[in-house]
Amino acid sequence: MVDHDTGADAPPAKPSSPSWSRWVRWTTAVGVLLAIVLVAALTTAVVGVRRSWPQTGGELAISGLEAEVRVGRDDHGIPQIYADSTHDLMLAQGFVHAQDRFYEMDVRRHATAGRLSELFGDAGLETDLVVRTLGWRDVAEKELGLLKPATRSALDAYAEGVNAYLEGRSSSEMSLEYTLLGITGLDYQPEKWSAVDSVAWLKAMAWDLRGNLEEEIGRAVATATVGATRAEDLYPAYPYDERPPVVQQGGVADGVFDQDASGAGAGSLARPPVGGAGAVRALAKVHDVLAGVPALLGRGDGLGSNAWVVDGDHTESGAPILANDPHLGISLPGVWTQVGLHCRTLSPECPYDVAGFSFSGVPGVVIGHNREIAWGFTNLGPDVTDLYVERVTGDEWEYDGQQLPLTRRTERIQVRDGEDVELTVRSTSHGPLLSDLARFADEDGIELTEDGLLDQVDAVADGRQDESAGDVAISLAWTALTPRPTADALLALDRAGDWTSFRKALSAFAVPGQNVVYADTEGHIGYQATGLVPIRRPGNDGRLPAAGWSKDTAWTGEFVPYDALPNVLDPDSGIIATANQAVIDPDRYPPHLTADWDQGYRSERIAQLLAADDELSVEAMSAIQLDDRSAIGEALTPYLLDVDLPRGYYSDGQRLLRSWNYQQDPDSAAAAYFNVVWRELLARTFSDELPKVIQADGGHRWFSVVETLLRRGRSPWWDDVRTDDKIERRSDILREAMVAARDELTALESPSAEEWTWGALHELELRSSTLGESGIGIVERLFNRGGWEVGGGGSLVDATAWDAREGYDVVTAPSMRMVVPMDDLDAARWINLTGASGHAFHPHYTDQTDLWARGETLPWVFSEQAVRRAAEDTLLLTPEG
Repeated sequence: MVDHDTGADAPPAKPSSPSWSRWVRWTTAVGVLLAIVLVAALTTAVVGVRRSWPQTGGELAISGLEAEVRVGRDDHGIPQIYADSTHDLMLAQGFVHAQDRFYEMDVRRHATAGRLSELFGDAGLETDLVVRTLGWRDVAEKELGLLKPATRSALDAYAEGVNAYLEGRSSSEMSLEYTLLGITGLDYQPEKWSAVDSVAWLKAMAWDLRGNLEEEIGRAVATATVGATRAEDLYPAYPYDERPPVVQQGGVADGVFDQDASGAGAGSLARPPVGGAGAVRALAKVHDVLAGVPALLGRGDGLGSNAWVVDGDHTESGAPILANDPHLGISLPGVWTQVGLHCRTLSPECPYDVAGFSFSGVPGVVIGHNREIAWGFTNLGPDVTDLYVERVTGDEWEYDGQQLPLTRRTERIQVRDGEDVELTVRSTSHGPLLSDLARFADEDGIELTEDGLLDQVDAVADGRQDESAGDVAISLAWTALTPRPTADALLALDRAGDWTSFRKALSAFAVPGQNVVYADTEGHIGYQATGLVPIRRPGNDGRLPAAGWSKDTAWTGEFVPYDALPNVLDPDSGIIATANQAVIDPDRYPPHLTADWDQGYRSERIAQLLAADDELSVEAMSAIQLDDRSAIGEALTPYLLDVDLPRGYYSDGQRLLRSWNYQQDPDSAAAAYFNVVWRELLARTFSDELPKVIQADGGHRWFSVVETLLRRGRSPWWDDVRTDDKIERRSDILREAMVAARDELTALESPSAEEWTWGALHELELRSSTLGESGIGIVERLFNRGGWEVGGGGSLVDATAWDAREGYDVVTAPSMRMVVPMDDLDAARWINLTGASGHAFHPHYTDQTDLWARGETLPWVFSEQAVRRAAEDTLLLTPEG
């Protein structure tokens, strides 16, 4: 490994783990014993547990308010806030968010500022190193100056509300977690909240939804491992003819997207060079470093969403209905918190009457509806990141035949119970050098050996790469590192009242790029793509890391104009469905958005279900969200039924498949058997040739890869290269997978096939990301909840994804579900993955999870009269003094 100079006197201690799940480490055996004793005592003391629970009834005077604010909560603790001014409305939202979830908010702001080590010691160091290198907090501070005055005022008012909650409270009065951290010796009182704390959360959101960075690394490693041709098998192109994109009409005319234009494509783009053996080694190490950054929204192939909207011609009521369920990482508490924000009298000074899902720590509503429009999000996934292989010598880098100085800045990271760490961040014009962090990484997860991967690199390395010219480094170009006023878009969206104001609001939404579906009370439906998408030179299509020394691969500095992004109002079909599939056929749309779309299995199924019913209702839309038909099950099962197995024990699972309807409900024995076969098949087909960083996780891309291979029974992928005396074919691998699956289910569930269930394998475990991963059982039991047996699966409409490399437990899931009928907003339905509260043992900690797991939803009332009727508790916030 190249030991780049970071400016520190000595290398810092290596973090104890690259994982978000291992921040918290007790430092001594005495500390562990003390924690166990005191926690045991605390769990028996109701007053200790309830100390931080919020006041939800009566009156409460808080500083900063101009007039009285009413906060009504329903029987699930969901707040609806009524105020006379925008200032008071946002202040009250900040106060209520802090009441319910301040610890979560505080951990998030430490994460986005690269300050986790201050709370959790060196276990947070790797995350801090990456976040400081990327400069999330610095970018957020610059973005404050770009925001409109009204947005900045709302952020400041929200911060006032959070600080009104903090005023006069000890940390132990804010959450049980602070009490336990205090037992371990942390002397801590939270700082005041600021507007930049809210804006910085948008950087984390952009990072988790950043596009194809993993695919860039994966292609490079795959190419070095098995060659360019076979690597293409693993990254199939999107099948436009089989699975229609979101927008099926229109094109760009005179720089503006016109839904009635014919459009014309720009042709294919050349691929950039990969670099030499050192480049591939550095890329794999960068992959390992980035894996240590906490995925606050989730990570992996299961990260995605469903959203669709239909016009009145397709509904029972004759009015549009909109549905949305974002698929994000699972956590406790969940990513979203529900809220209603209502100005008692609408006016330019107080224009909000909106309800939906928000992020704790951020004012406003992110997804939801107001009295005139509704909207939902899925990740567009544009390619907004590029990795560059750089030639670095000392503190200079090569560009266009010249040696240029690297820019440098120094960061100092405070580490609890340890010495400060000094980090020097070096950057080229493309972006910061991520490879400088490789020396901090835990290398155990990188399987790069001289007699394996690296021996194969030279065959595909670029001829111009001369590693003797200097060290190989990897830099990152990312649109989110350029300050943009995305926060303006969120609050403007809450105020929008028609298609024109909706599109204007989204024009400021820079990162992460999103698909946004739309409906209004006038009967219109629509779609708008958002995001800052770089325009690349012809020598760089973003599919592979590019040669940083060549000016032909650099970004042009221009971005796809917002008005040129795909959008459509009232399409002829009357249906708009987006599930992360391709947005538009490149034959009709010149700008390059990405080559790494979701393969479209979910979107195809959703489109089929929507087209089959022209009298859709709220109930029917909710049922579609729960659809668990497996596309890969339908494709693979006929081949499994043709396998010749011994009768009896080993054919029991095959017998189940003969009557399987491809549905993956939690009680299905056939689904249990199929998914174990699927996991065994992936491991036996690919693990012999692919390094760990690109092993098959079983998501949508692997659906497509295997579906294609099934038609090629003698593909070299079927051969296990570890067996010297045999060349395996498709039938051999299928048989081995089925036999192994039978034995696995016998061990995991029962010798009787009739007793197998998919839910027993596919469980939802909700874990607190800090103390819930402490490694101390009694502490973990305080904060974690689990054991929900659920159906669905990865790349199904009911997208409870699991990672085939790890096991069958849910890793990403629908983080919420909502359905909004535009003729009766009081008839809308919603559900959250967890509850409104972030306080362990609070009645609303996981009270929505049972309903979510059963596929049920809650009433989502909106009108003031209905909200008053639904209120179980009412808190009056009054001006102090």
